[in-house]
Amino acid sequence: ILSPHCAPLFCCTQTPEPAKPALHRLSHSLLAHYQKDTRPVRDWRTTTNVAIDLMVYAILSVDEKNQVLTTYIWYRQHWTDEFLRWDPEQFDNLTQISLPVESIWVPDILINEFVDVGKSPHVPYVYVSHHGEVQNLKPIQVMTACSLDIYNFPFDVQNCSLTFTSWLHHSEFRDINLSLWRQPELVKFDRSVFMNQGEWELLYVLSSFQEFSSLFCLPVPQVVIRRRPLFYTVSLLLPSIFLMVMDIVGFYLPPNSGERVSFKITLLLGYSVFLIIVSDTLPATAVGTPLIGIYFVVCMALLVISLTETILIVRLVHRQDLQPRVPEWVKRLLLERATDPRECEMAGGAGPAAASAGPAEGSPLLPGVLREITAIRQFLEKREEFRDVAREWLQVGYVLDVLLFRVYLVAVLAYTITLGTLWSVWRDA
Repeated sequence: ILSPHCAPLFCCTQTPEPAKPALHRLSHSLLAHYQKDTRPVRDWRTTTNVAIDLMVYAILSVDEKNQVLTTYIWYRQHWTDEFLRWDPEQFDNLTQISLPVESIWVPDILINEFVDVGKSPHVPYVYVSHHGEVQNLKPIQVMTACSLDIYNFPFDVQNCSLTFTSWLHHSEFRDINLSLWRQPELVKFDRSVFMNQGEWELLYVLSSFQEFSSLFCLPVPQVVIRRRPLFYTVSLLLPSIFLMVMDIVGFYLPPNSGERVSFKITLLLGYSVFLIIVSDTLPATAVGTPLIGIYFVVCMALLVISLTETILIVRLVHRQDLQPRVPEWVKRLLLERATDPRECEMAGGAGPAAASAGPAEGSPLLPGVLREITAIRQFLEKREEFRDVAREWLQVGYVLDVLLFRVYLVAVLAYTITLGTLWSVWRDA
């Protein structure tokens, strides 16, 4: 017979159920009756203050043709959720917890300049403190429309705005108020995470507020970037400069030589091939042409002018039997002060004395010999006259070639100095 005290003794041998971890209890307590579809305020007239911050990590691409800037930024949001508060003493002094971002209310902050969804990694959690402060930190790839000014290429500086706004909860309804997490001075020169090994370098990030109506303003960070011009200077500017220098050196070839024309034509063809090769490197837009494109066109025009000048000079000094004499006004304008006077008198020899051929006066061959000698003398005099005319035109050609070369050189130097000065001013601006 069993004692009546045995049954209670048998029940006391069962082990109690272990307590749940504090993280599980806190997560269940916060999300059990949470409504993520409504703004987390107890009084609907309370405005939710959302502080935003960004740090530029990399400049991925700048599409000048489509006017699109692609950047990779580290984006942060901070707001207060009145329904995510707890007493840390009830949960093992736990003051911070990570919750799924799909389980709580998140402000619908977008960038007005968005044109495409980038390949951004998904961050599934947010941090929540016991005061209800929520921090949403995530890296995002931003593809935004930007008005790109390529006139100063490759020394251009671009300024692209990122206008943060709530797509549904506008500040004019006092639902959400956007502000900056950090002071603008701290954001401006923050390059702590920027990878600056690409074509573009980050100058600074300007943080400001832009007024969109009399009721609300939106934070508008402006990303200011500058292109590194070394690659384009080596691959575009230097070859063009070398070809122009060779064109100037070509003026030292004799103008009465056909080699100068061949040399100039070869340079012009080489420059044309160079422009075809670099055409894909230049940025193409429908709203304007970069200054370097104008520079290439002007250089091409200078080469054409140089070739035209060479053709005219060669045509001027070319020897022709029917070439007219140099006009007097040309002599006075170009030859009187440009060259020293030449001895133009021909060394004329005494003609054959017809009277000295006394013994042969009766010869029947004498009239024919005299006619032949007279014809030879006239031919020599005519040829000497043509030579004098050719020498005069050659001298005019040399003087005119020197004058045109100096004018051409001054034009090239003035054009080069002007471009260098403008680019230097824009680079330092």
